[in-house]
Amino acid sequence: MTCPFCNPAPGEIVLGNDLAYARADRYPVSPGHILVIPRRHVPTFFEATDAEKMAVLELVSRCRDQIEETYHPDGYNIGVNVGAAAGQTVMHLHVHLIPRYAGDDPDPRGGVRGVIPEKKGY
Repeated sequence: MTCPFCNPAPGEIVLGNDLAYARADRYPVSPGHILVIPRRHVPTFFEATDAEKMAVLELVSRCRDQIEETYHPDGYNIGVNVGAAAGQTVMHLHVHLIPRYAGDDPDPRGGVRGVIPEKKGY
């Protein structure tokens, strides 16, 4: 099976460094949704090297700066799915940087806890 993240087209890359790159999500949750992806095929966050993790986090911050200038969101969710039980469908580590906007969810309390809807409230 071909990995959709291993060989990005140059036009897809919005930011990059030696170990990672960022691109727009093809199925965005909100305007400005970005994926940050290690260049090396690494299935999960826990298998990435420390250097790869740092390179990914650097790009998350740089992408946030660009999103702020363009979209002016009110908040963010940053997420990584690890394993099929957690919703990972592409077995190449990728970090979702999802801009959030006031009113996009009538009750956003609990944030990422909402992945299990009955656990969202506390």
